[in-house]
Amino acid sequence: MKLQTASRLAIYAVLELSADPEQQLSAAEIGDKFGISTHHLSKVLHTLGRAGLVRSVRGAGGGYVFSGNAKRTTLLDVIELFESVGGRDAGGNEGAVTPEAAALQTVLGEIDELTRATLNSITLSTMHKLIEAGGRSIDKGQGRANTTD
Repeated sequence: MKLQTASRLAIYAVLELSADPEQQLSAAEIGDKFGISTHHLSKVLHTLGRAGLVRSVRGAGGGYVFSGNAKRTTLLDVIELFESVGGRDAGGNEGAVTPEAAALQTVLGEIDELTRATLNSITLSTMHKLIEAGGRSIDKGQGRANTTD
């Protein structure tokens, strides 16, 4: 699955801010860490602010703080602020009404539903565990990294 740049930036920003909800970071600090445009990131942070996931802090040393709930906020919650995920028209039917087109649309619809369900099952908290585990999969029952050693 390919995400739009704004969606990726939003995920990076909320992960950085939710790692320590007490810390406040400027758009420049977040942008520097991930090597991304502060200008573009500021627009993304504004959208995240309107959604209630981050809050801006004004004044000297101001920036942004995470104001959501990392255990309840999912990747789908963040991504859907910037793009449609698994929408009914995502596969496109191009007006064809053939059995082949209908079968393909059914398969694409199922893929869309699986994508939505997966993104909706992964919270920011789960992502933090995955980051701590170095990108390896997480044993959902135990909340620890699976290793193959």
